Amino acid sequence: MTLIVGFIILLGCQFLGELIVRGFSIPVPGPVMGMVILLIALLINGKVPKGLRKTGEGLLNYLTLLFVPAGVGMMVHFKLIQADFWTIVITLLVSTALTLAVTAKVMMWMNKRVSGAEQTK
Repeated sequence: MTLIVGFIILLGCQFLGELIVRGFSIPVPGPVMGMVILLIALLINGKVPKGLRKTGEGLLNYLTLLFVPAGVGMMVHFKLIQADFWTIVITLLVSTALTLAVTAKVMMWMNKRVSGAEQTK
């Protein structure tokens, strides 16, 4: 029964995300908005419900299967990827470097905030 509750929570959040994205014409995928809704709900709740935890752990066990369609797509569209190979490589390198830089800056900022809060106590 708890797995069903977990799936209902996940699918409900995804459905709400789709409704919000389509209703307000937000340029974000519905499932991403659903995950934001789920995050907010979990922050308000303060803990992960047992059913949701079991469902999430079960889905994570099979996460690698979700890469199969991407691999097949790469094989099917190999000629397209080959034509734009250097564009893809440069884009991946730049976006990875940018992500690392932003993550480092946020981490440094958070460390300063935490150490500043500890000193005021």
